[in-house]
Amino acid sequence: MDTNSIIFTIAITALVTAAIVYIITTRVKVVNDDTFTKNMSATNTIQLQAYERLIILVDRIALPNVITRINQPGLPAREMQLLLTQSIRSEFEYNITQQIYVSAEAWNAVCNLKEQNLLIINQLANVLPPHASGLDLNKLLLEFLMNDKKGSLHEVVSEVLSYEAKKIME
Repeated sequence: MDTNSIIFTIAITALVTAAIVYIITTRVKVVNDDTFTKNMSATNTIQLQAYERLIILVDRIALPNVITRINQPGLPAREMQLLLTQSIRSEFEYNITQQIYVSAEAWNAVCNLKEQNLLIINQLANVLPPHASGLDLNKLLLEFLMNDKKGSLHEVVSEVLSYEAKKIME
């Protein structure tokens, strides 16, 4: 073989090797990008589900909804107070793991709503006479909610959660 043939063979071999390396690295990058996209999509899905569950939680612990769901005619005010607070705590505890998927601000908003609702129930129950009925407590709670802006905190928290969920979908 002459020198030109050897140089030509080496050049062709180098080009083929470079083409193979390029194709392999391009495919590996595409596979890695697809895996990253799938992982991000799975993470976003989990986060969106967490926000969805927290919005449901906020709705379930909103005082008007708790009162409607728990109302049992004939109970004394103290028993109604206990049922209302237990219901809120139970709903909250059931969803406590969602905090790892949402922002700290969103989780704090949910915690603050829970604490505010418990505080309102307990404070208003303490104002009632010892022999008051559960109906008296429920009426007092609903009157308070109609007259005080703090009563609509659940709407604000729902809007915060909804806003953050929408940011994930962008």
